[in-house]
Amino acid sequence: MSYDFHVGQKVVCINDTFKHVSIDQLIRKGEIYTIRWVGEYTHYVDGTFIGVKLAEIHRGNDDGPEGYGAADMPYRATRFRPLVKDKIASLRKLLAPTPDAPVEPKEKTRKKEKV
Repeated sequence: MSYDFHVGQKVVCINDTFKHVSIDQLIRKGEIYTIRWVGEYTHYVDGTFIGVKLAEIHRGNDDGPEGYGAADMPYRATRFRPLVKDKIASLRKLLAPTPDAPVEPKEKTRKKEKV
């Protein structure tokens, strides 16, 4: 799977479930976040993965009872999807009449006379 995440991009969380972890990981499914860092990350237990750090969350040091000593460890990018605006809704707005729009007068066309 390919990820084209970039700093400043809005993403939505699609997976906030962490197996075998009882400490709150702070992300919530369906919530929108802003990426502040993206890159490859290697963790000695979880291996190497593409990770993202979020502007809204600073995880601090992972030194609790289940922690591994990582500082501000990123989340796996697979937990997020880019936020996509509803493109169909914007097209529907183009079709909807706007009451404030000025009405252009119709041009009168002259009928051709047969001679």
